[in-house]
Amino acid sequence: MKTLVVTFIMSVAFLSPRAESANAQDQQALRARGEYLVNGPAACGNCHTQRAADLFADQSKYLAGGNRIEDVPGLAFSKNITPDNDTGIGSWTDTQIIRAIREGVTREGNLLGPPMPIDYYNKMSDDDVKAIVAYLRTVKPIRNEVMESSYKIQLHAEPPAKGLPAPPKTDKVAYGAYLAGLAHCLGCHTPPGANGAPDYDHLKGAGGRSFHPIAGKLVRGANITSDKETGIGSWTDAEVKRAITKGIDRDGRQLVPPMPYPYFKNMTPEDLDALVAYIRTLPAISNKVEPNVSLEAYLK
Repeated sequence: MKTLVVTFIMSVAFLSPRAESANAQDQQALRARGEYLVNGPAACGNCHTQRAADLFADQSKYLAGGNRIEDVPGLAFSKNITPDNDTGIGSWTDTQIIRAIREGVTREGNLLGPPMPIDYYNKMSDDDVKAIVAYLRTVKPIRNEVMESSYKIQLHAEPPAKGLPAPPKTDKVAYGAYLAGLAHCLGCHTPPGANGAPDYDHLKGAGGRSFHPIAGKLVRGANITSDKETGIGSWTDAEVKRAITKGIDRDGRQLVPPMPYPYFKNMTPEDLDALVAYIRTLPAISNKVEPNVSLEAYLK
């Protein structure tokens, strides 16, 4: 009996370093996945990092919030999601952060509103939302007190997230739809209906939603449906990918933010293929959207 006990203790002793190493590798992989999502398809910094004069993110304020967003029913300020204990989410638990991301309820019980795409994030897998939280814990804390948002609409929380796994990558269209949800493509490329919310029933992906990256200067979301005349139905995959990752449209114009191509350029070729495969399935809707001027002309 004594021999068995000694053997067990020795086995645990020998296995423990290996188990710790495996756990460390798991955490490293989790954080790497989170970094990819935050700086890739989810493009969190597109809202949560203040913009410089050229409309691109000011990396010295990475994820510290404070963007003033007027293209909502009211006035929104993006939250500080750095791990600063006083002005960010450093003192929040993982569960509280995950609830805010997927259900739109803060630690204090307040409701989050647009442009936070909670309706899409509600479908985020447990693995991916945990990865995002793991990465956010590692970014530089920045003290930045952000004003509270005010809305002219009734806000609501999303139902408890189911946390279902992401579709397998072998199902390219389904996985592409999942990525499009993380990237909230349709939230920006669908015009609002009578109630101010995107009209997914009639105009999903048809473009025309207005943005004002600079006060008084308008930008419209493009029609990304498969319509050949007013959408991207006649574009090649290479042209669609160039627009997504480099912000250059079919006519060579540099697209204007908030199109988050500085983030989408970090997507893997496999994920980009899946995203395009899904976008190709959007039914054709004829909706002519006047093309925006180039970024250079917009900034003049």
